[in-house]
Amino acid sequence: MNNNGARHILFGKYEMGRLLGQGTFAKVYKGRNLATQENVAIKVVNKDQVKKQGLMEQLKREISVMHNLVKHPNIVELKEVLATKLKVFFIMEYVKGGELFAKVKKGKLKEDIARKYFQQLISAVDYCHSRGVSHRDLKPENLLLDENGDLKVSDFGLSALPEQNLNDGLLHTQCGTPAYVAPEILRKKGYDGAKADIWSCGVVLFVLLAGYLPFQNENLMKMYLKIFKADYEIPPWISKDSRILISKLLVVDPEKRISIPNIMENRWFRKGRQENSITEERKLVSETKNNNQNSPPFYNAFEFISGMSSGFDLSSLFETKKRSSSMFTSKSPAPEILTKLESAANELNLIRVASDSEFKVKLQRKVQGRKGKLAVMAEVYEVAPQVAVVQFSKSAGDSLEYSKFCEEGFKPALKDIVWSWQGETNTFNN
Repeated sequence: MNNNGARHILFGKYEMGRLLGQGTFAKVYKGRNLATQENVAIKVVNKDQVKKQGLMEQLKREISVMHNLVKHPNIVELKEVLATKLKVFFIMEYVKGGELFAKVKKGKLKEDIARKYFQQLISAVDYCHSRGVSHRDLKPENLLLDENGDLKVSDFGLSALPEQNLNDGLLHTQCGTPAYVAPEILRKKGYDGAKADIWSCGVVLFVLLAGYLPFQNENLMKMYLKIFKADYEIPPWISKDSRILISKLLVVDPEKRISIPNIMENRWFRKGRQENSITEERKLVSETKNNNQNSPPFYNAFEFISGMSSGFDLSSLFETKKRSSSMFTSKSPAPEILTKLESAANELNLIRVASDSEFKVKLQRKVQGRKGKLAVMAEVYEVAPQVAVVQFSKSAGDSLEYSKFCEEGFKPALKDIVWSWQGETNTFNN
């Protein structure tokens, strides 16, 4: 509800509810999927603020990272990303149990409970690393608990993808929370993000079992010195086996630090952990593909809104190679769009030369251009029951000729079925 008592409906799909929390650039609201009645969390990011701080690439990276991490039981799921000219909306899994930090604030956890959370943390981190992602800010504040008391890793704002590595294959950005950050990051030299994550996991495990941080000092430089030397004391109530594991995690030399496969073989770690649960956690839940040949493929709103919202084009995150393209939305049914495309093609001296499916056709000019015959691929996607997206891309010929052809040929010829061309104002850009 807004201040006037009216419901705030987002894109006709989600109802926004109470504020759950806020940060410098974002607010998180509880929401509800109107179609499924499922509770969701909606993170609203102000694009202008992000741009002013020069953090647009970081925002794009967070979206790309979460898009890359498909369903894992211990990672907060990103369901969809929507955008307007002013805001970006992350539609995420709603995790109602709050932060693990809230439990840790009350003191140390029982060993079996700490072990369960650590097992789930390592499962999630292992999965991230298998997808080429380093989290770089693992701490209890970024570990959430669901209604079943299971851990969920969140907040991938500082995560790194492999593309961020420099020529030496290492990361060079200082980030993370000081008390949890690995010594190699503080040294301002290149570091392996995955190995740095393992150090942070070691600090988390210490905190869960001890109830306080291993490295703490009011003077930040003195705290750094403790981290550089791995100077910490394990309290007497921590068991021998867990002490051994902590000592292998909090190793200053990243090359000598324990690896995740070896963590999983550790005696303390394996206790109470069933083999079939390990197998289940390692399975990837692939996204459902629409195999219905009688309707056009579903175009993920994440990709659609990214491409159609002017000033915030994320299409490069999903394309394996750059290509000239143009896109429009239509309220017409897919068969009617295809009929209109065929008619326009004939008027513009194009012939149909190939078809991968009923909703993807390749059209080619009959005459030679500057770089051979211009060929255009046209694809129709379904976004919603009454909204379709049509995307053109050049598959052969001259780029300048293609751009001119779209502007002077396709646009006028298809005006009867076009709702909005890419970059132009439409219903989604509010």
